[in-house]
Amino acid sequence: MKQFKEEISVADFSIPALRIAGISKSFHAGKNQKKALSDVSFSIEQGDFFGLLGPNGAGKSTLIGVLAKTVTPDCGDVSVLGFDIRRDWQQFKMAIGIVPQEITFDPFLSVWETLRLQSGYFGLRHNDKWLNELLEVLDLADKKKESVMRLSGGMKRRVLIAQALVHKPPLIVLDEPTAGVDINLRHSLWTFMEELNRKGHTIILTTHYLEEAERLCRNVAMLNHGRIAALENTRDLLKKYSKDRVVFTLSRPLPEDFPIQVEKLQDGFYCLNYDNPEALRTLLDELHKRCLEPEGLEIGKANLEEVFMRITSK
Repeated sequence: MKQFKEEISVADFSIPALRIAGISKSFHAGKNQKKALSDVSFSIEQGDFFGLLGPNGAGKSTLIGVLAKTVTPDCGDVSVLGFDIRRDWQQFKMAIGIVPQEITFDPFLSVWETLRLQSGYFGLRHNDKWLNELLEVLDLADKKKESVMRLSGGMKRRVLIAQALVHKPPLIVLDEPTAGVDINLRHSLWTFMEELNRKGHTIILTTHYLEEAERLCRNVAMLNHGRIAALENTRDLLKKYSKDRVVFTLSRPLPEDFPIQVEKLQDGFYCLNYDNPEALRTLLDELHKRCLEPEGLEIGKANLEEVFMRITSK
């Protein structure tokens, strides 16, 4: 992918790119009530590359729905670059671009017509120069006149990104932008996202590819059951779990009287952190005594995927 020619203009850097304060949201189905978000609060500085992580059902989609104003929170405040989502909606929507996870387009429009329509939504009448640059940057120039619905999945995802950028928003929310794309496109999108960030855009990324978040995100928030489970610099978070460790699975659960304290992770995984290699030998001996043979034995340092599993399993 090519690079953008110009950088975006940004506001006073003392103002957070995004401020979320005390957001809660419950959904009602008959007599049942589900708490999707519970008193979620955090701020993101301008120019950050921020990861919003969490298992399915953690509240990520609800939070993005709040930012898109498709979900009305029960309480709390949201502002982008100081613009309140209720009081300053026009300025708010001009300051944020959201790339949704779902691929939906008007089947009768071409790529160019789709982008022109989106420009009209933001009241931009003379935007062709920027739209052509977007098409060049995203390798869509030769698809300009094609129907969006005839494009491949990867091409459609690029059009979604172009749609979110037609108004040059300082804050970009990317909801699973690499879901379902091949490895080559995934890496090119990584490079593209890094280029956007280098040009001054603040990026919020949601992803289930934890190696993606580990590579790209300087700071992360982990949601679990609608609450913030961790909010930290990515490198600092990894340092907390950087001891030597072994991760493994067992065909049946550990007995309650097992003499070594082993942490149970999600999906039947177990983890032991150790400072001395003798501890690993002792673990294997104790498992062998109980006819428990570990499977998928993995030894090394903690990565963001393991940190995620440990935090969200608590």
